[in-house]
Parts: sequence; C-alpha cells; structure tokens
Amino acid sequence: MDGTVGIVLEKTSVLADLCGANDYNLRVMERLVGSRIFCRGNELFLDAEDEPSRELFRLLVERLVDSMAEGLPPTPDLIIAIHADLTPEGAPRDGASSCGDGGQGDFLESCVQIPGGFVKVFPRSKTQSLYLKGLATHDLAFAIGPAGTGKTYLAMAWALRELLSKSKRKLILTRPVVEAGESLGFLPGDLAQKISPYLRPLYDAMESLVPFEVVRRLEESRAIEIAPLAYMRGRNLSNCVVILDEAQNTTKEQMKMFLTRLGENSKAIVTGDVTQIDLPRKGESGLVHALQLLSRVEDIFVCRLDSRDVVRSALVRRIIEAYEAE
Repeated sequence: MDGTVGIVLEKTSVLADLCGANDYNLRVMERLVGSRIFCRGNELFLDAEDEPSRELFRLLVERLVDSMAEGLPPTPDLIIAIHADLTPEGAPRDGASSCGDGGQGDFLESCVQIPGGFVKVFPRSKTQSLYLKGLATHDLAFAIGPAGTGKTYLAMAWALRELLSKSKRKLILTRPVVEAGESLGFLPGDLAQKISPYLRPLYDAMESLVPFEVVRRLEESRAIEIAPLAYMRGRNLSNCVVILDEAQNTTKEQMKMFLTRLGENSKAIVTGDVTQIDLPRKGESGLVHALQLLSRVEDIFVCRLDSRDVVRSALVRRIIEAYEAE
C-alpha cells in the first residue's frame, strides 16, 4: 500500500496487548505520531510517507515491545512516556531543572511504583522525569508550573511510595488556607473538616493512585496528617515527607517558617504556580521570594514546568499557552 509502513509482530497476543481494549492504545499513538495507525493480521501499519514519522513509529513500537517483555503493560501513560523520551519536544527546557541532564536511556527509570498502587506512574515529559529524579536526590524540592503539569500528582505519587514502602514514617500535607480573607475559625467542623476542602486536590491525586481503603487506613494510623500551614510553627518534622501545595500563596514569613521545620531524614516538596497568586500584594509571595533567595543554595532542587508539560488535556495546554501569550 502506498504511503504505509508495516511492522511484523511475532505473536498475535503481543499485537492485541499493544493495541489495547477497543484499539485505544492505537488512538493514543496516532495522536502522538500524527498519522493513522491500523493492524492487519499480525502486522501493525502506519499510514505516513515522511521518514521521521516512520522512524518514530518504528522506535515507539520497538520500545513498547521491549517494555512488554520486561513485564510492563502497554498503558497510555507508558506510550506517552516513551514518546516523550524519543522526541525533541520532550527535552528539558532552559531553567527547567537544577538536576541531571535528562539523557535518553534512563528516562523510564524515574517511574514510580507505589506498593499496592493502581498503576506504575510514568513521567510524561523529560522535565517531569527530571522532577522525579530530583525528588529522589534532594531533601528540598520546588516544582513550579501551571495547572495540569503534574507537579502535585507526581509529588503525591513519590510521597506515597516513600510512605507505603516504609522509607518514611509519615506524610504531612499542608497549604496556606487564608487566600481571600477567610479565617479557619469561621468554617464549620473540627480542624480536619476545616482544612479538608483546601487539600481536596491532594486527596484527588491520592485516591487516583491507591485504593480508598489504603488512604483510610493511613489516616486512621495517623501516617497521613493534614495541617494548615499556620499550625506548623514550632514543629520539628523528622523522618517524614511534607508536601506544601499552592505555595505561591504563602507569605515570606510563612515560607521561612515552613522551610526551617525540616528535621532529620525528612523531605519537603513545595509546589506552586507563580501566575496564580491570590495574596493582596503579589510581590509578597513567599514562593517567589524563596526562589530568588535560595537560587544559589546547594542541595535545593528547582523544577520549572510549563505548558509543554501539561498532561491534563490538549485543551488545557492550549488555554495555558493563550494566557502565556497575552
């Protein structure tokens, strides 16, 4: 057939797994490669005449087959991760990270396997891959980027892996809660009920990664703790992972207080979007100040994600790019 290139797979079972239920994996590959993909017999075809697309298709299928031989099912996340590793668009940008070179060959090694989790979590861009590597090698990590770039989701996946593998004894979730003049004292319920709506994005990530029963068990054993940022003062946090979410809404004083809570064998992950500051005076953001003040301090990891790392949806990516271009 004119304009097509085929890859013969030795086993039809491998082809079936590669295509996925209702050929969903093929649709994912089509979107990534930009050309129609179909199968016939035990052969997979790409309908494209340009050589770069053909080569990308060949390498993508080869890597997927190799991964399947190693016991990794060909999920959409894996397909997207391998594609990001193979394409220049997946390369880390200037200022994206203070750690690593993001070379090919070790991209998928930064994936996160959570004991008892639903799936293996793969980075979907090289900058996300560097983010996960930075979490493993630094006690303090900042992840800065717009909505949908995976900064909170990947932080939660990594933290749950540390907690459930018993590398850390506790996971503490916190964020500033007085964003528009509200006071916790005027909200109904006990402390956990007051803070819970603010931490809903973290819980959404958690519940998509592990069964609800696991989350409930960790809460009941106090292995997961939620706390307003103001309640962190005076604490010495040892042998735990602390996630500070929505950090762009901290004040300078709050950020200093938080960063000086870290004790022995603890790790802190600070996430935020500096374009979404809700403070009355945006120049008072503790996150912006910390990034400037600590830029030359060793052993601090900073990952800057942008619209090219958006994994929520193509529409979200286009919305963010439109706002960035304004």
